[in-house]
Amino acid sequence: MSTIKHLVYAVIRFLREQSQMDAYTSDEQESLEGNNHMKEENYAAAVDCYTQAIELDPNNAVYYCNRAAAQSKLSHYTDAIKDCEKAIAIDSKYSKAYGRMGLALTAMNKFEEAVRSYQKALDLDPENDSYKSNLKIAEQKLREVSSPAASLMQNPQVQQLMSGMMTNAIGGPAAGVGGLTDLSSLIQAGQQFAQQIQQQNPELIEQLRNHIRSRSFSSSTDEHS
Repeated sequence: MSTIKHLVYAVIRFLREQSQMDAYTSDEQESLEGNNHMKEENYAAAVDCYTQAIELDPNNAVYYCNRAAAQSKLSHYTDAIKDCEKAIAIDSKYSKAYGRMGLALTAMNKFEEAVRSYQKALDLDPENDSYKSNLKIAEQKLREVSSPAASLMQNPQVQQLMSGMMTNAIGGPAAGVGGLTDLSSLIQAGQQFAQQIQQQNPELIEQLRNHIRSRSFSSSTDEHS
């Protein structure tokens, strides 16, 4: 093909694309650009485009929901949840906003809230396989963290205590010659850890005891039902 034909085809293609873009409003053009950035995994640029689209049309739930997706890709989960909430405030039947909120909540280990979000998404879109799958994952995660040990270890104060105790026991001045090298040392360290929690956070211990009692009672009831 000659150079002139190449040039003609290029001009025609440009004019066609330009005419297609002219059919969109400014906010739609920004949103389309954001979608293209998402495909290219340029998530920060996508956020910028969706933000500009929102500024031009602040009552469009889709723009907030799309920006939430980009925010989640950047691990900005709190911002993603806020955008989903804004989308839902505009359109309470927007299932995708509930679904994307569920993803952000799951990423933040807020599994109970994530389950509620996915359930709402499924209420609005019962045949959506993605919502069904994500709901099962969130429910499984919720069951895992509902155990007393998991609940205890997720507490920031407990994590700090455990970190300090292990540092001293293994590598710190109190480690002695061998640190935690045998079973008796591990048992002793566990007892010390429990005593520290009891002294520094007795409320947590009481909550844990109540949780264990309630689970034991529930198991006993299930066995005799």
